[in-house]
Amino acid sequence: MFTIHDFLKKKKDRKKITMLTAYDYPFARIVDEAGVDAILVGDSLGMVVQGLENTLPVTMDEMIYHTKMVTRAVKSAMVIGDMPFMSYQASVEDAVRNAGRFLKEAGAAAVKMEGGSEIAEHIRAMTRSEIPVMAHIGLTPQSIHRMGGYKVQGKTEEAAKKLIKEAHVVEDAGAFSLLLEAIPQDLAKKITKELAIPTIGIGAGPYCDGQVLVLHDVIGLFERFVPKFVKKYANLKDDALKAVKAYKQEVEKGKFPSQEQSFK
Repeated sequence: MFTIHDFLKKKKDRKKITMLTAYDYPFARIVDEAGVDAILVGDSLGMVVQGLENTLPVTMDEMIYHTKMVTRAVKSAMVIGDMPFMSYQASVEDAVRNAGRFLKEAGAAAVKMEGGSEIAEHIRAMTRSEIPVMAHIGLTPQSIHRMGGYKVQGKTEEAAKKLIKEAHVVEDAGAFSLLLEAIPQDLAKKITKELAIPTIGIGAGPYCDGQVLVLHDVIGLFERFVPKFVKKYANLKDDALKAVKAYKQEVEKGKFPSQEQSFK
């Protein structure tokens, strides 16, 4: 089983960490069998599984439900539960209680939480409670209304300095790793070099200690929009559509079920 110690060792050994999202048993099995180091049960499920416009409506109970399915499937990957909107912002007490649910009820090994200095006390409290935390700065989707949409962060000198400061704050608070989303590659490179903990990039260029993408983007199952940082490695939507159309036609023509699929 991949652990926090493996995260840190890979950074020390300069080996890349691989991570993907997964939200259910079948896809989690595939990701795990492929040997991916870690699975993030992301609140992105709101968009790619539930069909929502953004991640904000996703609830703790929904996150626990999906994380349970993933942990049942996994034998070696580390499973990280994504703290949804308003599961931690109101108080440190709420944060610890809800983070604990991911470990106690859903079987996750860690949680991910968006934010920098404003969640430093949350990270400290979780760490004291034996709950490992992956921090997340840069573009934080739960803050889209404040940020004015999905935009690259840290492009000005002032904004870059703030992100560097935030990275050190969450590391000092006890985060075991840091997700960097949608920031310039040179900024991500600088942060990665300065931190002792590993960085995981999504739209942050090639210099991070590891990479994560949304599985449905990787395999071509989500088409509403495709961010610049996504690379499609398959187009399962086309294959699935072709299969369903073939099934429909065979049923209509009386070709399915044949004798091969029938009992005697």
